Amino acid sequence: MTDQTSLPLPVTSLSQAQQKSLINIVRRAAKAEILPLFRNLSAGQISTKSGPHDLVTEADTEAEKMIARGILRMFPNAMVIGEEAAHARPDLRDEAAKAELAFIIDPVDGTWNFAHGLPVFGVILAATRFGRPVFGMLYDAIMDDWITADSETGAMMFGAIGPHRRMRTATGGALGDLSGYLHFYLMDKEVQPKLAEALPDFGRTGALRCSCHEYRMLAQGSVDFCLSGVLNPWDHAAGVLICERAGGHVRMLDGREYDISIKNGYLLAAANEDVWNTVAKRLSFLME
Repeated sequence: MTDQTSLPLPVTSLSQAQQKSLINIVRRAAKAEILPLFRNLSAGQISTKSGPHDLVTEADTEAEKMIARGILRMFPNAMVIGEEAAHARPDLRDEAAKAELAFIIDPVDGTWNFAHGLPVFGVILAATRFGRPVFGMLYDAIMDDWITADSETGAMMFGAIGPHRRMRTATGGALGDLSGYLHFYLMDKEVQPKLAEALPDFGRTGALRCSCHEYRMLAQGSVDFCLSGVLNPWDHAAGVLICERAGGHVRMLDGREYDISIKNGYLLAAANEDVWNTVAKRLSFLME
């Protein structure tokens, strides 16, 4: 990770007014392009990308376009990449990692859930400067509420109705008491047997097939950790920042700090440093 003192410009966040406008863009896109298709998709509106479980729908593509247009009206010189655009042009990831200001969109995170009628999906939006997240938003379109954080303030949950709430991660505990999300079936086949042996040592592990809600659960103290071996920036940039600003500790399993340029390795987000160390020690075989 690049030392901040060597960056061309200071790494700063967005203003509150800018953040509010971004939130409104996401909410409008969800209302216009995502929710009308939930449980209302035809077969022709769903297709696959890398495999039968990697889906894309018309809601993904149209919401991404709408959000990107809105961002570029606000920040005409910024780089904007979405999951679907990056699938077509993988080099966009490298360009975003070097950009003074980049916005990274996951228009429908949890597309498999969305396409199968499960209300566990969301919109993820992150802003990065030179690869570092400086703003993150995890939006639940069903409930119309969102968690945001920036590089200077704590993680907060907001909603169309109800009071605002500060997010705080869990206190953790012994290994056998910890619960978390672990993307077993996305791990390389050669590590799955050892990983399977480790799972009974935890209190409970699972996966929601939706990074947006997994990071939300971590930030609000409902689980203790999230481990991922697939490092798509649209899945993690916002969640990493929000977890940290809620009191959590996030590092690559080899100890590196996260930025969106990292493509390989294991990302461990935990409720605090003690939890991170406990989980990392048990899963140290992944680094062998």
